Amino acid sequence: CLVCFQVLAILKEYNLKTIYMTNHKQKFRKHSCESRKVVCDQLEKKLFQQKSLFTNETKQQEEALLASYFVTYELTKAKKALSDGELIKNCAMKMAEAFNENKVGNKFQTVPLSKQTVTRRLEDISNQISNNVKDIIANCSYFPVALDESIDVSDTNQLLIFVRAIKEDFTIFEELLKVAVEEFGRFEKLSSVVTDGAKSVTGTISGFVGFLRQNQITVPTLHCIIHQEALCAKSIKLSTTMATVTKITNLIRGGNRSLTHRKFLTLLEEMDSAYGDLLLHTEVRWLSRGKCLVRFFELRHEIATFLREEVTNSAELQNDLEDVEFLRNLAFLTDITQHLNVLNLQLQGKKQTICQMVGFVDSFRKKLHLFKSALDKNNLLHFPCCRKLSEEEEGLEFRDYTEIIEDLSSEFDRRFNDFESFRPDISLFSNPIHCDIESQPGHLQLELCELQCDPSLNTSQVTGIDFWKLLSPERYPLLRNWALKLCSVFASTYICETAFSSLKHVKSKNRNRLSDVVLSHILRVATSQLEVDFISLVSSFTKPQCSH
Repeated sequence: CLVCFQVLAILKEYNLKTIYMTNHKQKFRKHSCESRKVVCDQLEKKLFQQKSLFTNETKQQEEALLASYFVTYELTKAKKALSDGELIKNCAMKMAEAFNENKVGNKFQTVPLSKQTVTRRLEDISNQISNNVKDIIANCSYFPVALDESIDVSDTNQLLIFVRAIKEDFTIFEELLKVAVEEFGRFEKLSSVVTDGAKSVTGTISGFVGFLRQNQITVPTLHCIIHQEALCAKSIKLSTTMATVTKITNLIRGGNRSLTHRKFLTLLEEMDSAYGDLLLHTEVRWLSRGKCLVRFFELRHEIATFLREEVTNSAELQNDLEDVEFLRNLAFLTDITQHLNVLNLQLQGKKQTICQMVGFVDSFRKKLHLFKSALDKNNLLHFPCCRKLSEEEEGLEFRDYTEIIEDLSSEFDRRFNDFESFRPDISLFSNPIHCDIESQPGHLQLELCELQCDPSLNTSQVTGIDFWKLLSPERYPLLRNWALKLCSVFASTYICETAFSSLKHVKSKNRNRLSDVVLSHILRVATSQLEVDFISLVSSFTKPQCSH
């Protein structure tokens, strides 16, 4: 009732009329039409104020819920603890207080950011990303998978599976899957599998590759190109030199040697050295060996001085640092490892095609032939450490290291043999305009004839994926489909390695009790490049709640 605001159990005209006739007729019958209109306007205004009160309350609740999602997303992306939500809320309220914005501070107070609430928000965001990934896979042209396994801080095996989905317009998505691929679709669109080479994955009986073969799924299986490059680097026959470098480094700054380390830092500062400290070597880090060697070589004189003056029982190590043969090995190992680090950095990165990565490896193979030729003449142009040492010690020869270069070249040929099957496809992908049509797959030959005679494509300056995007789906359907499949191929597990780095930050010694479900949600959100539709998440709540 608009007069007394009595709420009726059943909204019918008869009921309203009965209340009016019983309670209000005598009061309003004496009013004229104009006066009745004034009363109605007042009643309508009063009703609007009531509606506004409820509307504003609902809007404030929705804003608080949206803010809660924003904070949860940023916390997860930064790999921070979910319990930090309350800390962020308190900081926001303190900032509002400092700016004398009490109204804003009161709004911050309403944002629900308890650990349990943030965990629920995280699950909502993760589920939305998961559903988006399912849609992407369902609508993509091809998708390969990359698998890698590692052990976390609680000694639990963690298997990560990433997918690279490529759409008709050559847009590439690289996203984390669950262990069960069936949840995201069947294997008809699977183009390749890349692994870290572990038997638990590549095993033909109980491994993932064996599972595919048992189900008559035949796709190329590759060993991560970056892992193989790292294995090639370890094949260099100068392990005793590296062992000596590691031993001296650990003697100065390893373990419980804080006093010795401080003395060494003081010495470097007094001698105005190029570097301020030595670096520790870690086998699991791809670039660690090269960085450690560069520092050690540049500080070799300071290290010898420090061992002689400060470290007792180090006569044998001092002799090594004065031995010309050791210094020759150190200089060569430093230079060749630096060249390998350059290759490793080129192979790192997301959304690289197999054509690009094989090109980097082929380039390094040519460099090895160039290095061998140069060392045969004792030309140290591409070996700066060796050149620097030869300037200090006249008459030094480095020709005998050509054998190590030859062995390294042979190791590259052996290790990267599984990529040779892609060589014809890579050649066609890189230069379709001038390829020999007769040597190409039969189903592509007719379209290649049209492509090579297409004036607009012949004059195009773009290359790689950008060139294949220009092909009309109606005129070149087979060539586009072939290019999509090749571009989709994973050549490395780099994306898995970056996810393991995130896992190391998320599940640390201080957060080792995270459940597998929550950990899965955190990794999915932290590694995803997909945009989150926060508005749709908020609109899914019929009655959002504020914090009190």
